[in-house]
Amino acid sequence: MGKVWAATIANFFFPGLGYLIVGVKRDLAFLWLVGVIGLTYVEFGIREPEPTLYRIMFGAVLIMNLAFAIDVYRKARSTVAGGSVTA
Repeated sequence: MGKVWAATIANFFFPGLGYLIVGVKRDLAFLWLVGVIGLTYVEFGIREPEPTLYRIMFGAVLIMNLAFAIDVYRKARSTVAGGSVTA
């Protein structure tokens, strides 16, 4: 169960990393990691000059990261339980 939580927490902070930990969606995981690096760069770039846009983007990224964490949790849990995992 430790692997499930490690993947969930990793995917919340770095979408894609949790999938790599569990071993699912590997091709997409690398693309998501590159995307999250780009989003983080833009997010911190607009923090001071556009505080309203920063808050909107922060909220959107938070929701997206939560969705990635929930998805990898479900996939990892079914993998640990011996179920089949679909990409």
